[in-house]
Amino acid sequence: MVNSIYSILPPIFAILMVILTRRVLLSLGVGIFTSALFLAIDAKEGFISVLLNTLQNIWFSVKGIFVDEGALNTWNIFIILFLIMLGVITAFISITGGSRAFGEWAITKVKSRTGAQIVAAVMGTIIFIDDYFNALAVGQISRPITDRQKVSRAKLAYIIDSTSAPICVVSPVSSWGAVIIALIAQILVEHQITGYSAFSAFIQMIPMNFYVWSSLLLVFFVAWRNIDLGPMKIHESRATQTGVVYDASKSIPGELKEELPVSEKGRVSDLIWPIVMLMVGTVGFMIWTGYEAAGPGASILTIFENTDVAKSLVLGGLVGLLTTIGTFINHTFKSSQITWKVFFKGVIAGAKSMLPAVYILIFAWTIASLIGQLQTGDYLAALVANSNLNLAWLPVILFLVAGIMAFSTGTSWGSFGILLPIAGSIIASTDVELLLPALAAVLAGAVFGDHCSPISDTTILSATGAGCNHMDHVITQLPYALIAATAASIGYILVGFTGFYWVGLIVSLFIITVFSLIFGSKSVPVNTNVKTVSQIE
Repeated sequence: MVNSIYSILPPIFAILMVILTRRVLLSLGVGIFTSALFLAIDAKEGFISVLLNTLQNIWFSVKGIFVDEGALNTWNIFIILFLIMLGVITAFISITGGSRAFGEWAITKVKSRTGAQIVAAVMGTIIFIDDYFNALAVGQISRPITDRQKVSRAKLAYIIDSTSAPICVVSPVSSWGAVIIALIAQILVEHQITGYSAFSAFIQMIPMNFYVWSSLLLVFFVAWRNIDLGPMKIHESRATQTGVVYDASKSIPGELKEELPVSEKGRVSDLIWPIVMLMVGTVGFMIWTGYEAAGPGASILTIFENTDVAKSLVLGGLVGLLTTIGTFINHTFKSSQITWKVFFKGVIAGAKSMLPAVYILIFAWTIASLIGQLQTGDYLAALVANSNLNLAWLPVILFLVAGIMAFSTGTSWGSFGILLPIAGSIIASTDVELLLPALAAVLAGAVFGDHCSPISDTTILSATGAGCNHMDHVITQLPYALIAATAASIGYILVGFTGFYWVGLIVSLFIITVFSLIFGSKSVPVNTNVKTVSQIE
């Protein structure tokens, strides 16, 4: 079962069940059990032993989320802590009246649905340090604005997801960029390629990442031209006509479940300062942890290569949380509604609001661990390495295989971590002129597959940041991701056959532009007689 065609079945089962049933935890549970069962069957023992080994495989995978090789798995623990802190911050921002005040202020500045969506997209492109942080921070900032303008949470989740990982993967000053540059350096050294440095190679690859630019261009066209495809039409129609920006019958990660008192003295600064301090604290601790690991005299790229993202997130989250508590204390003197009893209610309500996202993450991490043990990624990568197709098709093949791998495993990092060295080996022994486009195609495909995958952590966190049901986000985003991927695929075919990356880039963007102008609409009817849920509250 390991490293064979059977290894791709468990993720396929999980993904198909998610799509068909919309029950994420049940579907992931089936994928987990199937993966563990396949690993146990590979041992070729009796039925009872197989069953016991299946349960043992599941136990060790779950345990590995929290304890790895006898030590705490701080990466995962810190991510969970950061999510819980973010939920508490959200609760206190609501209690202090910051969310209401920001919404009332934003409605006077951002006066259209288009403007609200463009604000979210711009925020997504300028916060490029880390995709996790991007997804959650942009959601916190943009949600009051998009809610007021009757933009569905599904649309906001799409905007967040399509600007977080894409912008991080082409930014050299990010957790993604630093790791990718390090991988490129290893490939160049291994194959004795001296025509360019790892950093210059990365810079040259930026315009070759056709999926990123197609996806980003499509986001802004979607905001400007109101392009609502497939299931997105349902969510947008409900939002514009009824003011309900999400499906209230489904679980919404990050949504407060109980009524909390709201200070009548709330100000915009009660929202802005916690978010600003969260951002400043996180970036500051990323630089600090990277410098601490790299040592004195390290360049900024080396610092970001060595930064501890999860630790920085939780420390930055603590800074934001303490700032929020400070604003809460200030309001205890201003409002009779805000007492210390409310403080504990806020902590509990905020933490509980993030539990759905935490549960999904734990299940996703478990299935990712088991899929890794089944060597699903290695099997898919070997298909590329052993193919004897015309080299001109290699960039598009690498793009598609990386997409399938990331979709199946739920990790873009794992996909390009496996495929980049393989692509480097294939190209170095055949046509080194295709090296950079081929490596860029791997990165593009990894982001594409990650976007489409319901078991991807960035997909989960984008839904959490937007306050959107997880599967609603997956289903509504899929058509847009496929359109951007189609444009990118055509671009990579042209690169393979012409050798000119700019031809592929221009054609990819041209396809997105033509599509957007044909299927877009400059206006969308909005029922101004109804209020959004946030306005009612």
